[in-house]
Amino acid sequence: MQTRKWWKEAVVYQVYPRSFNDSNGDGIGDIPGIIEKLDYLKELGIDVIWLSPVYDSPNDDNGYDISDYRNIMDEFGTMQDWEKLLAEMHQRGIKLVMDLVVNHTSDEHAWFVESKKSKANPYRDYYIWRPGKDGKEPNNWGSTFSGSAWQYDEATDEYFLHIFSKKQPDLNWENPTVRKEVYDMMKFWLDKGVDGFRMDVINFISKVEGLPDAPNPEGKRYASGSKYFMNGPRIHEFLQEMHREVLSKYDILTVGEMPGVRPPMAIDYTAEERNELNMVFTFEHVDVDSGPEGKWDLRPFDLIRLKEILTKWQDALHEKGWNSLYWNNHDQPRIVSRLGNDTKYRVKSAKMLGTLLHMMQGTPYIYQGEELGMTNVRFDSIDDYKDIEILNMYKEKIEQGKKHEDIMKSIYVKGRDNARTPMHWDDSENAGFTTGTPWIKVNPNYKEINAEQAIKDEKSVFHYYKNLIQLRKNNDIVVYGKYDLLLKDHPQVYAYTRTLEDEQLLVLANVSGEEQEIDIPSHIKPASEPEVFVTNDEKQPFNQKMTLQPWEARVYKYKV
Repeated sequence: MQTRKWWKEAVVYQVYPRSFNDSNGDGIGDIPGIIEKLDYLKELGIDVIWLSPVYDSPNDDNGYDISDYRNIMDEFGTMQDWEKLLAEMHQRGIKLVMDLVVNHTSDEHAWFVESKKSKANPYRDYYIWRPGKDGKEPNNWGSTFSGSAWQYDEATDEYFLHIFSKKQPDLNWENPTVRKEVYDMMKFWLDKGVDGFRMDVINFISKVEGLPDAPNPEGKRYASGSKYFMNGPRIHEFLQEMHREVLSKYDILTVGEMPGVRPPMAIDYTAEERNELNMVFTFEHVDVDSGPEGKWDLRPFDLIRLKEILTKWQDALHEKGWNSLYWNNHDQPRIVSRLGNDTKYRVKSAKMLGTLLHMMQGTPYIYQGEELGMTNVRFDSIDDYKDIEILNMYKEKIEQGKKHEDIMKSIYVKGRDNARTPMHWDDSENAGFTTGTPWIKVNPNYKEINAEQAIKDEKSVFHYYKNLIQLRKNNDIVVYGKYDLLLKDHPQVYAYTRTLEDEQLLVLANVSGEEQEIDIPSHIKPASEPEVFVTNDEKQPFNQKMTLQPWEARVYKYKV
């Protein structure tokens, strides 16, 4: 059996502070607001809070553009508030994982302010500066947020690299002084008592030497340079150095956000003997409904493809690395709107999707409001959206002559603001999130979907998630059991087993709005009477032939 670790057995809850709970009526969630809701999270049963950035920031990308790594943003509170949050969490047995954003800083960070002053400034080499080429950018890379990945600086007649917004210049990890600064900052927080880091796009920190032009068969003005900045040549060296200098000295959870990572690479990042990270966030499964043009290019959801992707990850990392399990986060739309049915079968399909994920091997991450079955939002006007990615994309598409209605369709399905509307606490004005004007509008369905109502209703998504969390805590098989896919070609049913020693779980999920008849494969031979472990419907006895109701999830446990 694999090494037992607390972070393998934990369930993590992501708090996006701006949208969680506002304590002072300014319309922005804050740290005292999180403290007010810790008992709610304790009741849910989670072990860890991953807190999205609360550091000083001009907020160009909602806090992922950090101007001071050692201070708290005024809108969120003070360092004393943060210290109180940590103490209150630890008192309740909840650990705190902070967001670590070190691929880039804000352009208002003191290092960058110095770096811009002159080519001879000691901080110049903290960032990636290059002269232009033939009166243009140093190369043809495009920014993830549209346009060029380079910004011209008139004062020094050079360009700096920004894979994200032009207010997010990339740090130069080739510079050992930069790495030391980052490690010192990590120790600063760990010595205050934090229990780990979620590392933002950490596999972008090593760039290919020479920063060559990206292949550009379509002749676009800006091409994706991702093959030159994702999983670069020194990435493992940097992470092993970080582990040696910092991570190995603390018993913490580390998870790297890593776009473009495939299982063999993930094993290198997460294998215990390699001394890098505990687990990674991958993106293949959340790109399952994206076309060749990327996330805004909508494609119908294909369950068989999703099964292939999740199974590949489950199989590859078993006993070699460790998976993170997630449907939602601050960058992803609400899963019940995306893969479920967010109207008639909202509660049932939300429970089914929770079951499907939480019964897999890996550490589950719940995003705020997921445990209530919160849904995507449809604002009529583009002016109601706040996300830089949405606004840049909208402007670019309008300039290309695309219709407003067609662009909005993509935003309704995939926009990041779907996850960022305020948390629904009750059915009072603004869902109990704030007494002021919320920074982004509340989803109008908060009167039907809110925490107060969910806690009172034993059949709510909240109580179902609470049960899923307890089942993981009380059953090693949910954490450590081996995963095996069944019914691989069934277009509507996701079925798999988990096996640990002489126990087995059979997980059945109908990912559709129609009844599905299934035949359980003959090699599944329970040696004891299968008990219903968890279900979102009436309990049904085990049979080799079964009918699953729309959006039904059913898990049996038995001896083998």
